[in-house]
Amino acid sequence: MSFVAGIDSSTQSCKVVILDAESGKTIREGRAPHPPGSEVSPQAWWEALRGAIDDAGGLDDVDAVSIAAQQHGMVILNNRGEVIRPALLWNDTRSAYAATDLVNEVGVHAYARRTGVVPVASFTATKLRWVADNEPENAAKIRAVALPHDWLTWRLRGYGPADESPLGPNFDELVTDRSDASGTAYFNSITNSYDLELLGLALKRDDVENIELPRVAAPDEAIAGSPYIFGPGAGDNAAACLGLGLDHGDVAVSIGTSGTAFTRALDPVIDPSGTVAGFADASGGYLPIITTMNAARVIDATAELLGLDHAGLSDLALSAKPGADQLVLQPWFEGERTPNLPHATATLFNMSLTSYTRPNMARAAYEGVLCSLAYGVDALIEHAGPAQRIFLIGGGAQSPAMQHIAAEVFNIPVVVPQPGEYVARGAGMQAALALNGQLPPWELATQRTLEPRHNPSIRDAYNALLPLRKRHLRGFPSIA
Repeated sequence: MSFVAGIDSSTQSCKVVILDAESGKTIREGRAPHPPGSEVSPQAWWEALRGAIDDAGGLDDVDAVSIAAQQHGMVILNNRGEVIRPALLWNDTRSAYAATDLVNEVGVHAYARRTGVVPVASFTATKLRWVADNEPENAAKIRAVALPHDWLTWRLRGYGPADESPLGPNFDELVTDRSDASGTAYFNSITNSYDLELLGLALKRDDVENIELPRVAAPDEAIAGSPYIFGPGAGDNAAACLGLGLDHGDVAVSIGTSGTAFTRALDPVIDPSGTVAGFADASGGYLPIITTMNAARVIDATAELLGLDHAGLSDLALSAKPGADQLVLQPWFEGERTPNLPHATATLFNMSLTSYTRPNMARAAYEGVLCSLAYGVDALIEHAGPAQRIFLIGGGAQSPAMQHIAAEVFNIPVVVPQPGEYVARGAGMQAALALNGQLPPWELATQRTLEPRHNPSIRDAYNALLPLRKRHLRGFPSIA
């Protein structure tokens, strides 16, 4: 019997899942928290990874490992392999103006054609430009640029600063994959090559040939390590796509710290509007995706405001009528990425003595999160083709209210898999691929399938407010 380890280093925590390589059965697992915030020291991720490995009983009996992680996080290293400054994460919007500058300098259509994406505040290139603009002394020190999963894989393989790592700072051993590289905004997933001109533009440096970037490994590559081999790793959504076994026509809607919706595509997707990011997947194809900044934490905040736990909030929401008597929450508490309005704030609309009730406020929170995601799913369908099923995943997907209202918002069947660590499971599948040369045929256990109870009035009320809000926010950097 062979065991593999799938690791998910997410925004909130690190999860390690040990699986049977043949059946996919979970043998044991462990976790450790990450600090909150949008600017985090990568050392905290490293300490959490080691803590989660210990919590999972160690890796002594494991044959292969693969790490998936949150995308876009900027890890910049000096020539000694030391982290220069804390990582700016995907949800750090301070680089919104940098994104606008890059788009203006390159042109929106040219940028989309060269990388499959249009820069927004989330992407790594915009973080690098922010450093170049605001911390030029740090930008000048950069010898290597990595992403969270690249850097953690490098460290776990024994590389890093000489005083901390047995193999030292060998930048030639930095390895990534297409899925994570495609979220940097300086990688072309069609040619599978870095666009060094765009990297130099982001950093305002003309010596980028001296900057080390992770080598892009093939999806089935086995990367040397001791005492186990490594898969190349992946971005979190690409790993979840593997873990769910998505087929063409399946759309995953994930409700976690952020909200995402993604699907598989055989051909690259280029959307000059920037709504759909044309990422690569972890199997050699493409993963068109939309991302919202506001998802499960909207539900957390509403539960706290109303003095309820999550079960109580769900019950309260389901006691209200669909559409919440026209009460609409536009849940842009932390700015928004879809549409690209990084400086937006949340707004509660259509308050009246009839609509302004606790049940309606609870329901409006769920409807707002799902309508925000449905706006992005519409764009996915436009660019990647029809959707046959929605797979509802993430911590927020376990709420009965979220499931019930999803069936009202999406006019196609909603599949709810059994609760599980699907990012870590996908990383485990990649580890099994590196070990055995083929993806394992692990079966997906589903909890329920909800037939659509489509109620168009919910989305009609939400969508009617989008043009109003975009006009109000016109002075802020956005390509929407």
